[in-house]
Amino acid sequence: MESNSSVNEFVLFGLTQSVVKGKVVFVVFLFLYLATLLANSLIVMTIRYSQTLGSPMYFFLFYLSFADACFSTTTAPRLIVDSVSEKKVISYNECMTQVFAVHFFGCMEILVLILMSFDRYVAICKPLRYTIIMNRHVCGTLVNLAWVVSCIHSSAQIFLALKLPFCGPDVIDHYFCDMPPLLKLACMDTYVINLLIVFNSGAICMVSFVVLLLSYIFILHSLNNQSAEGRKKALSTCTSHIIVVILFFVPCIFTYTRPVTTFPVDKMVAVFYTIGTPLLNPLIYTLRNAEVKNAMRKLWCGKL
Repeated sequence: MESNSSVNEFVLFGLTQSVVKGKVVFVVFLFLYLATLLANSLIVMTIRYSQTLGSPMYFFLFYLSFADACFSTTTAPRLIVDSVSEKKVISYNECMTQVFAVHFFGCMEILVLILMSFDRYVAICKPLRYTIIMNRHVCGTLVNLAWVVSCIHSSAQIFLALKLPFCGPDVIDHYFCDMPPLLKLACMDTYVINLLIVFNSGAICMVSFVVLLLSYIFILHSLNNQSAEGRKKALSTCTSHIIVVILFFVPCIFTYTRPVTTFPVDKMVAVFYTIGTPLLNPLIYTLRNAEVKNAMRKLWCGKL
Protein backbone atom coordinates (compact mmCIF):
# COMPACT_ATOMS: atom_id res chain seq x y z
CA MET A 1 0.00 0.00 0.00
CA GLU A 2 1.28 3.42 -0.98
CA SER A 3 1.50 5.88 1.88
CA ASN A 4 2.82 9.35 2.54
CA SER A 5 3.64 8.38 6.12
CA SER A 6 7.00 8.22 7.88
CA VAL A 7 5.53 5.83 10.47
CA ASN A 8 5.87 2.14 9.50
CA GLU A 9 4.02 0.69 12.46
CA PHE A 10 1.62 1.70 15.22
CA VAL A 11 1.21 0.67 18.85
CA LEU A 12 -2.37 -0.24 19.79
CA PHE A 13 -3.13 0.95 23.32
CA GLY A 14 -5.82 -1.74 23.76
CA LEU A 15 -8.68 -1.71 26.25
CA THR A 16 -6.39 -1.58 29.29
CA GLN A 17 -2.72 -1.23 30.24
CA SER A 18 -3.14 -3.20 33.47
CA VAL A 19 -1.64 -6.74 33.39
CA VAL A 20 -4.38 -8.14 35.67
CA LYS A 21 -7.21 -6.49 33.71
CA GLY A 22 -5.50 -7.65 30.51
CA LYS A 23 -5.85 -11.28 31.63
CA VAL A 24 -9.56 -10.70 32.37
CA VAL A 25 -9.99 -9.11 28.91
CA PHE A 26 -8.22 -12.14 27.37
CA VAL A 27 -10.54 -14.69 29.04
CA VAL A 28 -13.79 -12.74 28.54
CA PHE A 29 -13.22 -11.77 24.91
CA LEU A 30 -11.79 -15.15 23.92
CA PHE A 31 -15.01 -16.72 25.21
CA LEU A 32 -17.19 -14.11 23.44
CA TYR A 33 -15.29 -14.48 20.16
CA LEU A 34 -15.41 -18.28 20.15
CA ALA A 35 -19.13 -18.16 21.00
CA THR A 36 -19.68 -15.69 18.12
CA LEU A 37 -17.80 -17.90 15.65
CA LEU A 38 -19.60 -21.05 16.81
CA ALA A 39 -23.10 -19.49 16.77
CA ASN A 40 -22.69 -17.82 13.37
CA SER A 41 -20.99 -20.86 11.78
CA LEU A 42 -23.81 -23.08 13.08
CA ILE A 43 -26.41 -20.82 11.43
CA VAL A 44 -24.47 -20.61 8.14
CA MET A 45 -24.09 -24.41 7.96
CA THR A 46 -27.69 -25.08 9.03
CA ILE A 47 -29.20 -22.73 6.43
CA ARG A 48 -26.78 -24.04 3.77
CA TYR A 49 -27.64 -27.71 4.26
CA SER A 50 -31.21 -27.65 5.64
CA GLN A 51 -34.07 -28.50 3.26
CA THR A 52 -36.66 -26.51 5.25
CA LEU A 53 -35.00 -23.07 5.50
CA GLY A 54 -35.43 -21.89 1.92
CA SER A 55 -37.37 -18.64 2.44
CA PRO A 56 -35.86 -15.18 1.74
CA MET A 57 -35.64 -14.46 5.49
CA TYR A 58 -33.15 -17.32 5.94
CA PHE A 59 -31.34 -16.40 2.72
CA PHE A 60 -30.60 -12.98 4.28
CA LEU A 61 -29.88 -14.51 7.71
CA PHE A 62 -27.19 -16.66 6.05
CA TYR A 63 -25.38 -13.52 4.84
CA LEU A 64 -25.93 -11.69 8.15
CA SER A 65 -24.27 -14.56 10.05
CA PHE A 66 -21.42 -14.71 7.53
CA ALA A 67 -20.87 -10.92 7.82
CA ASP A 68 -21.07 -11.13 11.64
CA ALA A 69 -18.40 -13.86 11.81
CA CYS A 70 -16.09 -11.87 9.50
CA PHE A 71 -16.81 -8.52 11.22
CA SER A 72 -15.95 -9.97 14.63
CA THR A 73 -12.77 -11.57 13.19
CA THR A 74 -11.50 -8.18 11.96
CA THR A 75 -11.07 -6.89 15.55
CA ALA A 76 -11.47 -9.60 18.23
CA PRO A 77 -8.39 -11.84 17.60
CA ARG A 78 -5.98 -8.89 17.78
CA LEU A 79 -7.69 -7.54 20.92
CA ILE A 80 -7.41 -10.99 22.55
CA VAL A 81 -3.71 -11.47 21.64
CA ASP A 82 -2.75 -7.86 22.50
CA SER A 83 -4.40 -8.06 25.94
CA VAL A 84 -1.65 -10.44 27.12
CA SER A 85 1.20 -9.20 24.87
CA GLU A 86 3.93 -6.82 25.97
CA LYS A 87 4.41 -5.50 22.43
CA LYS A 88 1.11 -4.42 20.86
CA VAL A 89 2.48 -3.45 17.47
CA ILE A 90 0.54 -3.37 14.18
CA SER A 91 2.27 -2.59 10.88
CA TYR A 92 1.08 0.29 8.69
CA ASN A 93 -0.20 -2.13 6.00
CA GLU A 94 -2.00 -4.32 8.54
CA CYS A 95 -3.57 -1.19 10.04
CA MET A 96 -4.88 -0.02 6.65
CA THR A 97 -6.16 -3.55 5.86
CA GLN A 98 -8.02 -3.56 9.18
CA VAL A 99 -9.64 -0.18 8.40
CA PHE A 100 -10.87 -1.61 5.08
CA ALA A 101 -12.12 -4.91 6.57
CA VAL A 102 -13.92 -3.30 9.54
CA HIS A 103 -15.82 -0.93 7.26
CA PHE A 104 -16.47 -3.56 4.57
CA PHE A 105 -18.07 -6.15 6.85
CA GLY A 106 -19.65 -3.50 9.10
CA CYS A 107 -21.38 -1.91 6.09
CA MET A 108 -22.43 -5.36 4.84
CA GLU A 109 -24.02 -6.12 8.20
CA ILE A 110 -25.94 -2.81 8.13
CA LEU A 111 -27.24 -3.43 4.59
CA VAL A 112 -28.30 -7.02 5.33
CA LEU A 113 -30.18 -5.82 8.43
CA ILE A 114 -32.03 -3.36 6.16
CA LEU A 115 -32.82 -6.16 3.66
CA MET A 116 -34.14 -8.33 6.51
CA SER A 117 -36.40 -5.56 7.78
CA PHE A 118 -37.67 -5.00 4.20
CA ASP A 119 -38.35 -8.74 3.92
CA ARG A 120 -40.35 -8.69 7.20
CA TYR A 121 -42.24 -5.58 6.04
CA VAL A 122 -43.29 -7.30 2.78
CA ALA A 123 -44.16 -10.56 4.63
CA ILE A 124 -46.38 -8.80 7.21
CA CYS A 125 -47.80 -5.86 5.22
CA LYS A 126 -48.09 -7.45 1.72
CA PRO A 127 -48.53 -11.19 2.46
CA LEU A 128 -50.38 -12.00 -0.78
CA ARG A 129 -47.63 -10.50 -2.96
CA TYR A 130 -44.72 -11.72 -0.82
CA THR A 131 -43.55 -14.58 -3.08
CA ILE A 132 -43.74 -12.34 -6.17
CA ILE A 133 -41.87 -9.38 -4.63
CA MET A 134 -39.26 -11.42 -2.73
CA ASN A 135 -38.41 -14.00 -5.39
CA ARG A 136 -34.99 -15.68 -5.53
CA HIS A 137 -33.69 -13.42 -8.32
CA VAL A 138 -34.63 -10.23 -6.43
CA CYS A 139 -33.01 -11.50 -3.18
CA GLY A 140 -29.80 -12.47 -5.00
CA THR A 141 -29.63 -9.08 -6.74
CA LEU A 142 -30.18 -7.21 -3.44
CA VAL A 143 -27.36 -9.15 -1.70
CA ASN A 144 -24.98 -8.57 -4.66
CA LEU A 145 -25.83 -4.87 -4.49
CA ALA A 146 -25.04 -4.89 -0.75
CA TRP A 147 -21.56 -6.37 -1.48
CA VAL A 148 -20.89 -3.67 -4.10
CA VAL A 149 -22.03 -0.80 -1.82
CA SER A 150 -19.91 -2.20 1.05
CA CYS A 151 -16.87 -2.29 -1.24
CA ILE A 152 -17.45 1.31 -2.38
CA HIS A 153 -17.87 2.50 1.22
CA SER A 154 -14.74 0.75 2.54
CA SER A 155 -12.70 1.83 -0.52
CA ALA A 156 -13.62 5.46 0.24
CA GLN A 157 -12.43 4.96 3.84
CA ILE A 158 -9.11 3.44 2.82
CA PHE A 159 -8.58 6.18 0.22
CA LEU A 160 -8.93 8.80 2.98
CA ALA A 161 -6.72 6.78 5.38
CA LEU A 162 -3.89 6.50 2.82
CA LYS A 163 -3.94 10.30 2.39
CA LEU A 164 -3.04 10.81 6.06
CA PRO A 165 0.62 11.63 6.84
CA PHE A 166 1.90 10.24 10.16
CA CYS A 167 5.09 11.70 11.64
CA GLY A 168 4.70 10.39 15.21
CA PRO A 169 3.54 9.76 17.91
CA ASP A 170 2.51 6.31 16.77
CA VAL A 171 0.30 5.18 19.68
CA ILE A 172 -3.35 4.53 18.72
CA ASP A 173 -5.58 4.89 21.78
CA HIS A 174 -7.86 2.04 20.68
CA TYR A 175 -7.88 -1.75 20.27
CA PHE A 176 -8.16 -1.63 16.47
CA CYS A 177 -7.30 0.72 13.61
CA ASP A 178 -10.16 3.03 12.70
CA MET A 179 -10.46 6.48 11.18
CA PRO A 180 -11.28 8.63 14.29
CA PRO A 181 -8.19 7.54 16.34
CA LEU A 182 -6.00 7.67 13.20
CA LEU A 183 -7.12 11.24 12.44
CA LYS A 184 -5.89 12.23 15.89
CA LEU A 185 -2.35 11.06 14.99
CA ALA A 186 -2.16 12.65 11.52
CA CYS A 187 0.26 15.57 11.20
CA MET A 188 -2.05 17.72 9.05
CA ASP A 189 -5.31 19.62 9.35
CA THR A 190 -7.91 16.81 9.29
CA TYR A 191 -11.04 19.01 9.33
CA VAL A 192 -12.03 18.25 5.70
CA ILE A 193 -11.26 14.52 5.97
CA ASN A 194 -13.30 14.36 9.18
CA LEU A 195 -16.24 15.99 7.39
CA LEU A 196 -15.94 13.41 4.59
CA ILE A 197 -15.98 10.58 7.18
CA VAL A 198 -19.08 12.07 8.82
CA PHE A 199 -20.76 12.30 5.39
CA ASN A 200 -19.68 8.73 4.56
CA SER A 201 -19.80 6.54 7.71
CA GLY A 202 -21.93 8.90 9.78
CA ALA A 203 -24.55 9.29 7.04
CA ILE A 204 -24.70 5.52 6.40
CA CYS A 205 -25.27 4.90 10.13
CA MET A 206 -27.88 7.66 10.55
CA VAL A 207 -29.85 6.96 7.36
CA SER A 208 -29.81 3.19 7.93
CA PHE A 209 -30.96 3.61 11.53
CA VAL A 210 -33.87 5.86 10.48
CA VAL A 211 -34.84 3.49 7.61
CA LEU A 212 -34.83 0.48 9.96
CA LEU A 213 -36.87 2.25 12.64
CA LEU A 214 -39.40 3.46 10.04
CA SER A 215 -39.76 -0.05 8.60
CA TYR A 216 -40.47 -1.47 12.06
CA ILE A 217 -42.95 1.38 12.77
CA PHE A 218 -44.81 0.46 9.53
CA ILE A 219 -44.76 -3.20 10.52
CA LEU A 220 -46.08 -2.49 14.03
CA HIS A 221 -48.74 -0.15 12.61
CA SER A 222 -49.96 -2.84 10.21
CA LEU A 223 -50.42 -5.34 13.08
CA ASN A 224 -53.93 -3.94 13.70
CA ASN A 225 -55.11 -6.12 10.80
CA GLN A 226 -53.57 -9.30 12.26
CA SER A 227 -55.11 -11.87 14.60
CA ALA A 228 -54.23 -11.64 18.31
CA GLU A 229 -51.76 -14.54 18.01
CA GLY A 230 -50.17 -13.15 14.81
CA ARG A 231 -49.91 -9.74 16.45
CA LYS A 232 -48.20 -11.19 19.53
CA LYS A 233 -45.71 -13.20 17.44
CA ALA A 234 -44.83 -10.26 15.14
CA LEU A 235 -44.54 -7.89 18.11
CA SER A 236 -42.15 -10.28 19.90
CA THR A 237 -40.00 -10.63 16.74
CA CYS A 238 -39.92 -6.88 16.04
CA THR A 239 -39.04 -6.00 19.64
CA SER A 240 -35.98 -8.28 19.66
CA HIS A 241 -34.89 -6.97 16.23
CA ILE A 242 -35.25 -3.34 17.38
CA ILE A 243 -33.08 -4.06 20.47
CA VAL A 244 -30.27 -5.39 18.23
CA VAL A 245 -30.63 -2.42 15.87
CA ILE A 246 -30.36 0.07 18.76
CA LEU A 247 -27.34 -1.74 20.28
CA PHE A 248 -25.54 -1.67 16.92
CA PHE A 249 -26.46 1.76 15.57
CA VAL A 250 -26.40 4.03 18.63
CA PRO A 251 -22.67 3.33 19.30
CA CYS A 252 -21.93 3.68 15.54
CA ILE A 253 -23.73 7.02 15.37
CA PHE A 254 -21.91 8.18 18.55
CA THR A 255 -18.54 7.28 16.94
CA TYR A 256 -18.93 8.51 13.35
CA THR A 257 -21.18 11.58 13.44
CA ARG A 258 -19.12 13.95 15.56
CA PRO A 259 -16.01 16.15 15.13
CA VAL A 260 -12.50 14.81 15.77
CA THR A 261 -12.67 14.49 19.52
CA THR A 262 -11.87 11.10 20.96
CA PHE A 263 -13.07 10.12 24.42
CA PRO A 264 -11.72 7.32 26.66
CA VAL A 265 -15.21 5.75 26.52
CA ASP A 266 -14.95 5.33 22.70
CA LYS A 267 -13.19 1.97 23.06
CA MET A 268 -15.93 0.55 25.29
CA VAL A 269 -18.61 1.94 22.96
CA ALA A 270 -16.90 0.19 20.01
CA VAL A 271 -17.10 -3.15 21.87
CA PHE A 272 -20.91 -3.02 21.48
CA TYR A 273 -20.93 -2.97 17.69
CA THR A 274 -17.68 -4.86 16.89
CA ILE A 275 -18.03 -7.75 19.38
CA GLY A 276 -21.43 -7.52 21.11
CA THR A 277 -23.77 -7.33 18.11
CA PRO A 278 -22.15 -10.17 16.08
CA LEU A 279 -22.84 -12.44 19.07
CA LEU A 280 -26.33 -11.09 19.81
CA ASN A 281 -27.58 -11.36 16.20
CA PRO A 282 -27.48 -15.18 15.97
CA LEU A 283 -28.94 -15.53 19.47
CA ILE A 284 -31.87 -13.20 18.80
CA TYR A 285 -32.57 -14.35 15.24
CA THR A 286 -32.41 -18.09 16.05
CA LEU A 287 -33.14 -18.79 19.71
CA ARG A 288 -36.53 -17.08 19.27
CA ASN A 289 -37.20 -18.94 16.03
CA ALA A 290 -38.68 -22.44 16.34
CA GLU A 291 -38.14 -23.16 12.62
CA VAL A 292 -34.36 -22.62 12.86
CA LYS A 293 -34.10 -24.59 16.11
CA ASN A 294 -35.99 -27.55 14.59
CA ALA A 295 -33.83 -27.44 11.45
CA MET A 296 -30.67 -27.41 13.60
CA ARG A 297 -31.95 -30.34 15.68
CA LYS A 298 -32.83 -32.39 12.60
CA LEU A 299 -29.65 -31.60 10.72
CA TRP A 300 -27.08 -31.91 13.50
CA CYS A 301 -28.69 -34.76 15.48
CA GLY A 302 -28.96 -36.70 12.20
CA LYS A 303 -25.28 -36.10 11.44
CA LEU A 304 -24.17 -37.02 14.96
